[in-house]
Amino acid sequence: MTYQAQTSLATGFLESVNLMFDRAASILNLPEDVARAVRTCNSTYEVSFSVRLRGELHSFKGYRSVHSEHMEPAKGGIRFSIDVNKNEVEALAALMTYKCALVEAPFGGSKGGLIVDPLEWEPFELEKITRKFAYELIKRDLISPSQNVPAPDMGTGQREMAWIADEYRRMNTTDINARACVTGKPLNTGGIAGRTEATGRGVQYALREFFRHKDDVSAARLDGNLEDKRIVVQGLGNVGYHAAKFLSTEDGAKITGVIERDGAIFNEDGIDIDALKHHIVSRKPLEFFKGGTYSADCAMALEHACDILIPAACESVITQANAARIKAPLIIEAANGPVTAEANDILVDRGHTIIPDLYANAGGVTVSYFEWAKNISHMRFGRLQRRQEEARNKAFIDQLEALSPNGLDQAFKAAVANGAEEIDLVRSGLDDTMRSAYIAMRELKNSDERCPDLRTAAYMVSIQRIARVFDHFSH
Repeated sequence: MTYQAQTSLATGFLESVNLMFDRAASILNLPEDVARAVRTCNSTYEVSFSVRLRGELHSFKGYRSVHSEHMEPAKGGIRFSIDVNKNEVEALAALMTYKCALVEAPFGGSKGGLIVDPLEWEPFELEKITRKFAYELIKRDLISPSQNVPAPDMGTGQREMAWIADEYRRMNTTDINARACVTGKPLNTGGIAGRTEATGRGVQYALREFFRHKDDVSAARLDGNLEDKRIVVQGLGNVGYHAAKFLSTEDGAKITGVIERDGAIFNEDGIDIDALKHHIVSRKPLEFFKGGTYSADCAMALEHACDILIPAACESVITQANAARIKAPLIIEAANGPVTAEANDILVDRGHTIIPDLYANAGGVTVSYFEWAKNISHMRFGRLQRRQEEARNKAFIDQLEALSPNGLDQAFKAAVANGAEEIDLVRSGLDDTMRSAYIAMRELKNSDERCPDLRTAAYMVSIQRIARVFDHFSH
């Protein structure tokens, strides 16, 4: 019996993810038992604990969901937010399963969340909270280099990952791979160059790859390349900031709009992203930023005319209610689940192109994979080959100069002479990953007339790869 798509409307984030899975699985004609095995969330652990702060006990609730262990360790971030809930964590864990399969990172999918507002607590208080949450997860093997590896997410960063890694090391003093229990760590505690900006960099590489395919660009009612394309970014956090910075400074795009919680800034000549980021980090009201025109209507700001819309904040910002008013012909999902299943259908029917979250924001987990591999191997990338590459490149340059009567251009020599450092290898690996995953999606979409869009194609590629692993389990 083959798997049938569900016909009910998606009423939330988890339902939306499952609906998108159902559509892809039904097109693939997967056996029902295999599809359900891939789709079903393995387990969700809920923990409540107390920490003495400011003279009294404060109670906190958190989750760690393991969607799939078809490959181990399971991989997925931990977010700190007052809006964390069980369904959200399970939806994000499912997305991690499919995302890892799409970019061929050898992980299952997991996700965690703690109901807390990080801004309410001093750093030393947040450290106590983080360590207690980590302790509760570690003692149940829900943080482990070989079983479950978290990373930063909304509300967390390098600092929190360093605290978690240290807590794991204290509890597992003989584990030589202890540093690999989390990714997204500072460089001096086992992190990897390029991890902080990896998701934003991945968005840049995804758009570069999209614009290499002229048929896809034309289908999105665009032309040319990224230069001078008008981009609106929703959310100038880590992902949105780095994507906007790289696209504007390296690809010549114009960031004409930035949407935040307290309003939006527009400037058709382009916004100075570093200046705006400094303004926001300084906690100054957005309306006082002098580099553009302020609008208090965040919802309407999503409907602003532009070439590319990058929702980079949170899920379900483009819904059935506003999808028909979105003007951007190309939407790239830098956040998880910013477009609901119903909104996706409306947009696709109206001719919009959506580069899905499953692919577009996979830069983070890709570079996390590189960091985990670095920690497991106990070897910095580039350490073995860099000087050998430099010697070979120098010999090549010397030979060219001997054959060239006017010598070589200094810029050329500088570009060719150096061996690859860790950051060069990380960026090369990320670029290769984003190219390969996009090609896999577009080839499937173009070869199967039942596949209506890139999102469905992304799910189909992922499900096929996971299903093959389950098929091996039965033999």
